[in-house]
Amino acid sequence: MPYIPGLRSAYIKTGRLVYFGRMLDKIRLHATGELPGDYVINLGDGQFYTLDGRCCRFLGVPYVDIRERTLAGGTDEEILAWTHANGTPRTNEECHVWNRFILKLGWRDERSTVLTERIRDEAFRGKTIETLVDHIEYDEGRDPVADRAWEDI
Repeated sequence: MPYIPGLRSAYIKTGRLVYFGRMLDKIRLHATGELPGDYVINLGDGQFYTLDGRCCRFLGVPYVDIRERTLAGGTDEEILAWTHANGTPRTNEECHVWNRFILKLGWRDERSTVLTERIRDEAFRGKTIETLVDHIEYDEGRDPVADRAWEDI
């Protein structure tokens, strides 16, 4: 998948969380018809292993509610504050653990097989891809290794 204007890296934090802003970007892009079909199938919390689903469960707010709030407008920080107020309160430590967890999916866990298949099927052999987020980054034309994206988390 090439670079998609308006879709940020999963490494970029909104408040204390990585990935959350990317999920909001996908919601907005989908609402305007600008989200590629390959991304649409993974929207929401209907599938256990999707990053959206994991994020919604961590926050304790259903995707449909986050989608509705996002499309009502406001900054990413305002939407995140709303999810904290309407979901499961999270400590700084829990947010740190979330960040490290989501960025390491696919590394020696239940998603390792999926990651290996994606690397093989999409001709990413030779790239330093250790996690699902690294795969997303390379797939969208970013190089998380060269950028050392994990250092700002």
